[in-house]
Amino acid sequence: MTFDANDAGTTGDGITREILTWDDFAVASRKVAAEVLASGFRPDVVIAIARGGLLFAGSIAYALGTKACGSINVEFYTGVDERLAEPILHPPMLDAPALSGKRVLLVDDVSDSGRTLAKVVGILGDAGADVRSATLYTKSHTVLEPDFDYKRTDDWIVFPWSALPPVQLLDAADDVEGAGA
Repeated sequence: MTFDANDAGTTGDGITREILTWDDFAVASRKVAAEVLASGFRPDVVIAIARGGLLFAGSIAYALGTKACGSINVEFYTGVDERLAEPILHPPMLDAPALSGKRVLLVDDVSDSGRTLAKVVGILGDAGADVRSATLYTKSHTVLEPDFDYKRTDDWIVFPWSALPPVQLLDAADDVEGAGA
């Protein structure tokens, strides 16, 4: 199923959606970066929770002027409102011990249940990092409130980078808009 800005609100499937556009994303990144700086926290490194936090972390790192970036691969969601029993880590693994004594801004797209965020905050904290967290969205039922966020909602969030299904190998005879020679 794909979504666009016309899908905002409640549709025939009964799911209320929050639509984040690319323009909204740019505004959100700068707003959250400003909040981080206003708090006095100056991260040495920005760590993304992949995949959802990758683009937001890059945008935040640029807005903060932080050059050191990394990521940790965690899987929890398998579909719309479908989860694994527990968040699990996937390789390549983050070198968490190398972050000991560092100020780390951990970034993800949403703190829904909060279990992924809590797991990674724990890993980084156990490694000796001074961790703060930032998300685009926070849900009311989260077990971990991020230190910084753009917006709070309990709606299903449609992000611009995941609104369309994965690209499939196209048949050469297909007429694809924008595919020029």
